[in-house]
Amino acid sequence: QVQLVESGGGLVQAGGSLRLSCAASGRSFSSYATGWFRQAPGKEREFVATITWSGGWTHYADSLKGRFSISRDNAKNTVYLQMNSLKPEDTAVYSCAAGRLSTSLSATYDYWGQGTQVTVSS
Repeated sequence: QVQLVESGGGLVQAGGSLRLSCAASGRSFSSYATGWFRQAPGKEREFVATITWSGGWTHYADSLKGRFSISRDNAKNTVYLQMNSLKPEDTAVYSCAAGRLSTSLSATYDYWGQGTQVTVSS
């Protein structure tokens, strides 16, 4: 079992930055790929970024490339999502997930955190 807890969300003005953290507990987290997803009110869950267990490969939603960056520190059992140049449309609940495959499909992830709210004001 893997337990995931997100933190770092909050209220930020457009153009600002936030860094989200996904802290994991449980065995073998360093062997799991980790993804970030987001869900805005009234919208479906959307893929944001994913990173392999080693951190050697990352993949982003096309619309977010250049603004968001995913990284991990396996010694700390933590995955990060650095978000820059935030826009009001980035407002959503951001959740991290762990699974065996590093994909953009939420169904391939086995473990999910509760999410953290990010609100970007205009």
